[in-house]
Order: sequence, then C-alpha cells, then structure tokens
Amino acid sequence: MPDFISVPFHDGLSPIAISYVLAAMGLNIHFGYTGLLNFGQAAFAAAGGYAMAVTIVSFDVPFIPAILLGILAAVVLSLIMGIPTLRLRADYLAIVTIAVAEILRLVVTTSYKDYFHARDGVSGFTSTFRSWSPYKGMDGNFLTFSAGDLWVMTVGWILVALICVLVFLLMRSPWGRVLKSIREDEDAVRSLGKNVYSYKLQALILGGVIGAVGGFVGALGLASVQPDTFTTDFTFIAFTMLILGGAARVLSPVVGAVLFWALLSLLAVVLSSLADLSWMPDSLLDNTRIGNLRFAAVGLALMLLMIYRPQGLFGDKKEIAIDAR
Repeated sequence: MPDFISVPFHDGLSPIAISYVLAAMGLNIHFGYTGLLNFGQAAFAAAGGYAMAVTIVSFDVPFIPAILLGILAAVVLSLIMGIPTLRLRADYLAIVTIAVAEILRLVVTTSYKDYFHARDGVSGFTSTFRSWSPYKGMDGNFLTFSAGDLWVMTVGWILVALICVLVFLLMRSPWGRVLKSIREDEDAVRSLGKNVYSYKLQALILGGVIGAVGGFVGALGLASVQPDTFTTDFTFIAFTMLILGGAARVLSPVVGAVLFWALLSLLAVVLSSLADLSWMPDSLLDNTRIGNLRFAAVGLALMLLMIYRPQGLFGDKKEIAIDAR
C-alpha cells in the first residue's frame, strides 16, 4: 500500500488519535451541547492518566480499581472547576479551566517527584492490560501496528462506539434537551424552574470523565504518562477536531479527529517526498521544516473552513453560538 494511503490511515486509527477523539467528545458535551467554554480538557485527560498510572506503579492498585480512581479524579476536578464558576458568566469558566490545566501540569512536573517522576513521567503500568491482549505474536500484521497497539486500539474504538451510543441516547432524553436549552438561553430554562447550575455541573462532570477516558487510552498507547503530553495544545487540538467535524453532533468529534490526524500525516508524506527531490533547495524545504509547515497548512485550511463553513463539516451554525450571560 502506498505511503500516502497507509500512513494517514495508520495515524487516523492509532491510540493517540483515539485519545483525542475521546477528548473532543468530552468537549462536545461541554461546548457543543451545553455551551460551556472549557479550555482545560487536558487537565481531565491528565487527571485520568496520572491517577491510573501512579496508583498502579506506586501503590500496587489493581488495574480496574485504578481506572475507577482515575474517573473519580476527573469528577473531583470537575467539582473544583465548576462549583465556584458555573454560576458566573461563561468566560469565567474558560479562565478557570485553562488555569487549572496549567497548574496541574506544573504540579506533576515539579512536585512529588517520587510519584510523578517530573518530565520523565510514569511508566510500567501497562503489564496487566497487555496481558489480556488476544493479539500476542501478531506484530506488524495490520498497518505495522504492534500487538500492544492493536489491543489498545480495539478497546479504544469499542469505548468510542459505546460513548457515542451513550451520548446519542442522553441527548435525546429530557436531560439532554435541557442541556441544549441551556446553551440557547439559560434564563428561559431557569424561568421554567430548572436548576441550571446543577445541569451545567453534571455536563461538566460527564464531559470531564470522557476526557479522562481519553487520558487512559493515550497513556496505555504510549505506555507512559508525561506532563508535556497535556499542554494547552492538547485542548486546542481537540477543539479544532470538534469544530472541524461540527459541534453538537454525536459522530462529529470522531470524524473530525480522524480527518485531522490523517491530513497531518498526508501532508508529512507529501512534504517529505518534496524535500527528497534533487531540485528542491534545502533553504526552502528540508526535514526540519516539515513539522512546522504541515501545521501551518492545516491551520490555513481551518481558517478557510471557519470563513466559509464555520459550523464544520456536519454541524449547524446555531450549534456554535452560546449564551455567554
């Protein structure tokens, strides 16, 4: 299979892509359906990944209880972010979430090094999960994925499918309709006797837990948890994927994330091929510039998308308008 087909297909299905898919799905609950501006989704992914890894490595907690503790960490983080801010305007939540995400990243980088191991990160927590793999001895049989990656991908895409079904059912329930009404006009919802603050907090928790699941998948795929993975870039790339697919659509984060990674990989293959041409001067294009150029090209494509189709590929313009009161 040619590289310009196999490489984008490989990266679009990889564990890291699944991690971003789940992060974008959590943002879809926050921003797409409820109108909450969460700029700290990286914090939820970090809380899930680190809670799972540290409890396994440092405290010998079994794998399943460690996952549950990671989910609990995301719930607690949601409460810390949401309780003081959700009664205020939307921009206060945006400020708090991006600040909390950066504070959490700095804490795991500089503090409690016996547990978080600073920039080296935490590793050695995947043995139990990988021991359950049915793909042992099958390395390189599918797009050069290792047996471990195939197992993470299988579990990850099953989780994506299950969460898509859950979101589909929730958003067609009375609870989901209240969330969408809050996005449109929370004062009108409040006038009908609904506790807007409670609904917002529930949405923040649900989206945060989905983001933490993305942290689990990313950590298992990389076999380590490192603070540099959870920079602000993580959140804004997930937002880009959501907007690319279209907000408030169940499958939009999935399609947007896969297309985003596939496009980045395709550009890397094309630019690498151009850089190898004999007539291409190194001053114009070489291997050190490929990474920056492909992000610049994707950024330009997204700018054009926002100008000519701001609702994304499958969205509706009204879905990206929020009530910021």
